Amino acid sequence: MTFSVSPAAQLTAHDAPLLGVNIDHVATLRNARGGAFPDPVAAALLAVEGGADIITFHLREDRRHIRDEDVARLKAAIGVPLNFEAAVTDEMLDIIVRTAPEHVCLVPERRQEVTTEGGLDVVGQFDRVRDACARLAQAGSRVSLFIGADPAQIEAAARAGAPCIELHTGPLAHAWWDRDASALQRERERLAHGLTLGRSLGLRTHAGHGLALSVSRPPAAQGATEEGPSSTALVAAMADVAELHIGHALIGHAVFVGLKQAIADFKAEAIRARRAAA
Repeated sequence: MTFSVSPAAQLTAHDAPLLGVNIDHVATLRNARGGAFPDPVAAALLAVEGGADIITFHLREDRRHIRDEDVARLKAAIGVPLNFEAAVTDEMLDIIVRTAPEHVCLVPERRQEVTTEGGLDVVGQFDRVRDACARLAQAGSRVSLFIGADPAQIEAAARAGAPCIELHTGPLAHAWWDRDASALQRERERLAHGLTLGRSLGLRTHAGHGLALSVSRPPAAQGATEEGPSSTALVAAMADVAELHIGHALIGHAVFVGLKQAIADFKAEAIRARRAAA
């Protein structure tokens, strides 16, 4: 497997979305054996050193990866904004208020899911989401809602008082992994329309979930059509994307090249895509 990347030092921060690095999977690896290694806080510090603009983590109800003590240590140790992902529950809202992270992303959560599946149903639980947005804003956290690129959900997010939305790129990422060109085009258009709508409503628009680099995907079968851009590049090229939040594929890539190089690779991919689209 061959990896190549433009040096991050040659790129400027204004050429691409901010990169939020999700460290949950470092904690997953630690928890698989118990003990304290590998430490997600140490990974977060290395990620910041490598150029991460934001550190993202998800404190789940079942504590399957990030733990309460990790949250406290991240708050004490990390100098870039923390993006605290959590479900809209009284327990999580209380923890967020005590922690006072710079950013919060409210997400759906089901106990049996492997990872976050689908977006938050703002329409169906509007009053609860609106109250959560108001409470967290009063505590000094910038709130984002993780939702699908659905007009009704985007409009509800704006009415609920969230200043930001993070659009769920999972369907696009799955189509990319599957090399399903028609589904990929459909999801790109849906995402682009959602971003445009969000911006028109005054929302700051982010994107994330399942995004990867082309080196992550197995080679196409012999005789297949030419490989296109990575899923990360496809989303980063969209001018309305202010932040990308990436975890699983970035940590997986780091297994081969190291965490600092993996961050440089993802940032370089986003910058190249945005420049090419300009």
